Amino acid sequence: MDMRPDPFVPPAPLPRTVPPSRLDIIRIILRNPLELWGEPSYTLPWIKTSFFGQHTLIVNDPGLIKHVLVDNAGNYRMSDIRQLVLRPILRDGLLTAEGQVWKRSRKAVAPVFTPRHAKGFAGQMLRQSEDFVRKYTGADAAGQVFDIATDMTDLTFAILAETLFSGEIVSSSGHFADDVNQLLHRMGRVDPMDLLRAPSWVPRLTRIGGQKVLEKFRAIVRDTMDMRLAKMKANRAAAPEDFLTLLLEQAGPDGLTKEEIEDNILTFIGAGHETTARALAWTLYCVANSPHIREAMEAEIDAVLATGAEPVEWLDLMPVTRAAFEEALRLYPPAPSINRAAIADDLWTNAKGEKVEIPADITVLIMPWTLHRHELYWEKPRAYMPERFLPENRGSIGRFQFLPFGAGPRVCIGATFALQEAVIALAVMMHRFRFDQTETTNPWPVQKLTTQPQNGLPMRVTSRIISRTA
Repeated sequence: MDMRPDPFVPPAPLPRTVPPSRLDIIRIILRNPLELWGEPSYTLPWIKTSFFGQHTLIVNDPGLIKHVLVDNAGNYRMSDIRQLVLRPILRDGLLTAEGQVWKRSRKAVAPVFTPRHAKGFAGQMLRQSEDFVRKYTGADAAGQVFDIATDMTDLTFAILAETLFSGEIVSSSGHFADDVNQLLHRMGRVDPMDLLRAPSWVPRLTRIGGQKVLEKFRAIVRDTMDMRLAKMKANRAAAPEDFLTLLLEQAGPDGLTKEEIEDNILTFIGAGHETTARALAWTLYCVANSPHIREAMEAEIDAVLATGAEPVEWLDLMPVTRAAFEEALRLYPPAPSINRAAIADDLWTNAKGEKVEIPADITVLIMPWTLHRHELYWEKPRAYMPERFLPENRGSIGRFQFLPFGAGPRVCIGATFALQEAVIALAVMMHRFRFDQTETTNPWPVQKLTTQPQNGLPMRVTSRIISRTA
């Protein structure tokens, strides 16, 4: 008899059973695009539809996803609506650049994020995590509650600043997480003018308030660049061999322009840590509602730390902790949509001989949000079940069934970095503390630039009592 408790089903919009009107679509997209999707998006392998006269192919079939993102990736460009939302923030950063600009940026950044190089950051990740959790010491004595969504943004920013910028990001703000939230709330959202494909010079009323925050971020980037360039000019040997120095050395006629370097630095400051922060917060929330999983994670973490294993080994030595994080990535993918547009007519045929015609200019929408909760590909798709990702089970998960980092030429370059960072951060936090929901913890996922909990994620933090042998 299976005595395991029923898995926790965390909050998420239910599939719509009635198609929304055009006016409803605008309202939903402005409020929360995750609430737009109906039952077909969670049950069918692909759907052809139309939004405001723009034909759209919604793709959930892993084979068709592979075709679009890998096998025939050259036939698919970034979709117009995606660029209308993101380019005002990131311009020619790695997430939004295309063509030769993207190729130059990818080539410049790639050496920092090879798996071997990324593992070299483990020690810095550990130190920053240990420094950060000191804020929780003694919290349980007063029954203190923290907004974990904000805390995880602060933590991952600290890790990013130290690992990629050697702690030399010029920022006087003591409220960086708030600045990030404001930027994404104002700028990282779809405006009605985007739906109408209005030119970029047409004002977006929903983003007017975000321009001031964006300029603040741009000023931080420029000051950071200037400080490092001055150090490199004074004594090149004294400058850290990090992401920032590497990018600045790519400047020149055959490399990156100063503006492209600025765009890429902003991309990693603004978005590079944001995705991991959101997934960490959702992990702690889901684990708090799954006591048997939390106990298994605590036992694993305590055992590994007791051996004195180096942090670079933790990702491989903590499969339960990694699985808990990956299951949170499945249910709450930080990037809930991948948007492409066909350049020329295309045709895909599945193993059953069924054909999908993909005409030129059609928008192709791959939704990790619906794919990860799809009834065709997951058992109990809405439930939090980390055991799916344990080593003995993960072989049954198809490569194009689980897309937290995308796939193909534009796969997230920092995937290994993010996984290692997450496991180290979780291990440090959960070795010393427990995170529990409170009477006010009622998160609701909303899609902005990332999938984040509306109105934060308040949780009570208490110290763990860990028995140790002499």
